[in-house]
Amino acid sequence: MSQAAGADLRKVVALAVPSIITNITTPLLGLVDLAITGHMADGPDDRSAVYIAAIAVGSGLFTMLYWLFAFLRMGTGGITAQARGAGDCEGVAYSLWRSLAVAMMLGAVIIALGRPLGELLLRFMDPNPATIPPARDYIAICLWGAPAVLGTFAMTGWFIGNQDTRSPMWVSIAINVANIASSLILVVGCGLKITGVATGTLLAQWLGFLLSLTLCINHYHPRRPMIATLVDTTALSRFFRVNSDIFLRTLCMVSVTIWFTRAGARQGDVMLAVNALLMQLFLTFSYFMDGFAFAGESLCGLRYGAHDDAGLRRVALVTMLCGGVVALLATLLYFTCGEWFLGIMSSDTRVTAMSREYFMWAVSVPLIGFTAFALDAVAIGITATRRMLVSAFTGAVLFFAVYFAAFPSMSNHGLWLAFIAYLAQRGITLAVLLRGELRRQR
Repeated sequence: MSQAAGADLRKVVALAVPSIITNITTPLLGLVDLAITGHMADGPDDRSAVYIAAIAVGSGLFTMLYWLFAFLRMGTGGITAQARGAGDCEGVAYSLWRSLAVAMMLGAVIIALGRPLGELLLRFMDPNPATIPPARDYIAICLWGAPAVLGTFAMTGWFIGNQDTRSPMWVSIAINVANIASSLILVVGCGLKITGVATGTLLAQWLGFLLSLTLCINHYHPRRPMIATLVDTTALSRFFRVNSDIFLRTLCMVSVTIWFTRAGARQGDVMLAVNALLMQLFLTFSYFMDGFAFAGESLCGLRYGAHDDAGLRRVALVTMLCGGVVALLATLLYFTCGEWFLGIMSSDTRVTAMSREYFMWAVSVPLIGFTAFALDAVAIGITATRRMLVSAFTGAVLFFAVYFAAFPSMSNHGLWLAFIAYLAQRGITLAVLLRGELRRQR
C-alpha cells in the first residue's frame, strides 16, 4: 500500500469510529422507551403489553416517516464536502442554512399533516384496538419533534461534510442520556405513563438539535445567511435535484423493506418473528458498514471538490477495502457465534429453530451487500445521486421480479433470495455506473 493510500486509510478509520458509535447508540432511543414502557402497570390489570405495542407502533411510524427524509443528511454531506474541498467557505455555510431551512419547513408540514397522516398509517398497520388510543397519544406528542429530528439530520450531514464525526457522536449520546433521565422522571416520578415516555423523547430530540446548533456555531462560526444568496436559483436547483434523487431512491428501498415485512407477516407470526430476528444480523452489520460509508462519502466529496481525481479514486478504493474487511469479519462472526446470537435475541424455541433453516441467507448478506454500501458513499460524496436512484430502482424491480417468480415454490427461501438479489443488483449497477465517473478527468 502506498504512503498516500495508508494516510487515506487512517483518515477513513478515524472518521468511521465515531460514526459507528453514533449508529450503535441511535437505536437506544427506541429501546429505552420500550424498556420503560415494559415496566408500566395499571394496578392488578397490567397493561404493559398494550403500552409496549403502542410504543412499537408509534416509533415504527416515525422511523418509516423520517427514513424518507434521510436525504437531508446525505445530500447536505456531499454538497458540504465538495464546497470544503473547493475552498468555498461561503458554499459550506450556505449548504447548512439551506438544509436547515428545508428541514424546518418539512417539519412544519409534518406537524400540520401529522394527525390525519398518523390515522392513515394506523389503519394501514391495523394494530389491536386496545393499542390505538395510547399509540395515538404517543404520535400526537412526538409530532412536535419533527423539526428537531429533521434539523438534526441536516446538522449531522453538515458535520460529516466537514470531516467531523465526533460532534454527531456526542449529540447522539446526549440525546440518549436526556431521554433516559426525562422519561424516568416523567414516568416513574410523575406517573405520566405513555405521555411521559413521549414527552421524554420529544425533549431529548429538541435537546439534540439545539446541542448540534450550539456546537456548530461555537466551533465553526458559519457566516450569517443573506436572503439573496440563500435563495440563489442555481444553488437551490442543485440542492433539490440532489435531494429529490435521494428521496426517490429511499422510496424504492422503503418499498422493498415494507414488502419484505409484509411477506413475512402473511406467513404467520412465527415466520414474521424469524425474519425480524435474522434481519437484526443485517442491521448490526449496517451499523458498522455505515460508519465507514460516512467517512468515505466525506473524503470523496472533499477530493471531488478539490478536483483531486487521483485522491478520489484512492479514497473510493480504500472505502471498498474497509467495507470488504467489515463484511468478512461479520460473516466469520455470524458463522461462529450465530447460534448464540439467536438464543440471546429470542427464548422462543419455535422461532430459533426455524431461524436456523434460513440462517445462511442472513449470513450471506454482508459479503453480497457491502459493495452497495461502499459505492453509495462514493456516489453521495460526488453527488452522483441519479446513479444511486438508478441502482435502487433496478434493485427494487429485480427484488419484486425474483419474489413473484420464486416465492410460490420456495416460500420464505424465495423471499430471502429476492432480498439478496436486490442487494447484489444495487452494488453491480453502481459499480458499472461509477466506473466511468471515477476514470473521467474533469
